[in-house]
Amino acid sequence: MSQRIEALDALHLVKQLKRKSDAHKGDAGKVLLIGGASTMSGALVLAGQAALYSGAGWVVLMMLDEASAHMVPEQPELMVHDAHNKQPQVALSQIQADVIAIGPGLGQSPLALQWLKAALSSPTPLVIDADAINLLAQHEDVLKALQQRAYPTTLTPHPGEASRLLSCASADVQAHRAKSIRELVERTQAVVVLKGHHSLMASPMHGILQCMQGNPALAVAGSGDVLTGCMSAIVAQGRKHGLDQWQASCLAVQLHAVAADTLVSKGIGPIGMTPSELVIELRQCINAHLN
Repeated sequence: MSQRIEALDALHLVKQLKRKSDAHKGDAGKVLLIGGASTMSGALVLAGQAALYSGAGWVVLMMLDEASAHMVPEQPELMVHDAHNKQPQVALSQIQADVIAIGPGLGQSPLALQWLKAALSSPTPLVIDADAINLLAQHEDVLKALQQRAYPTTLTPHPGEASRLLSCASADVQAHRAKSIRELVERTQAVVVLKGHHSLMASPMHGILQCMQGNPALAVAGSGDVLTGCMSAIVAQGRKHGLDQWQASCLAVQLHAVAADTLVSKGIGPIGMTPSELVIELRQCINAHLN
């Protein structure tokens, strides 16, 4: 018997993020983003910018590319660490983030795998994207660590990454998206966002939701990194404002899609909209729904 798919309706949750007059940065949460291997540091910076513009109190980048592990001049608010000079588990304990997001530009090196294992063992909510998902698909012991996690986790695969986790063709994922997301939830025991046209969401405790917003302007490299940054910021704030991982993930997915629709309505896209423009629009979208 097929399961009914409901439309995602989470924008009302933005109101719970409203700040008191005496709020401080700790009330908005600390985000740690891990990734940015050689030639892919931009993915981590985009995710960091999205986290900032989505309201995180402060954002730390753990950069795998040594050459890029320095201040980002166009975004000096980002605190950048060199992942090569850290013991992962020690660093995670010292940073004490409210959420860890791993994957944007991560690559699949031994160092990347080391950081993923540390993140999975951390007692911290996780957002897992991109090459972190590919590493899960390649290493059964790492996937088992995910399945056994006692802390909230969200995965955000696109169809190609989903197909690797499910050992099938990406065309099969696209042809049977509802079936695929059920299998992804079963395989990971996590909240899953199956990205694509009308992204799907589900978790071990929730049925399938479909995001009815979004448009082809999002079909550009970097838009997924923006979603990861936005989601990490909403999860971090949600921990301080009564939103659980499922609610925060739902809200981030819809905000990301609505922001893209708003840009297109202004004539920015669908062709040529950039993830950097999407980052700025996220801030507008969040604040527009606060009241």
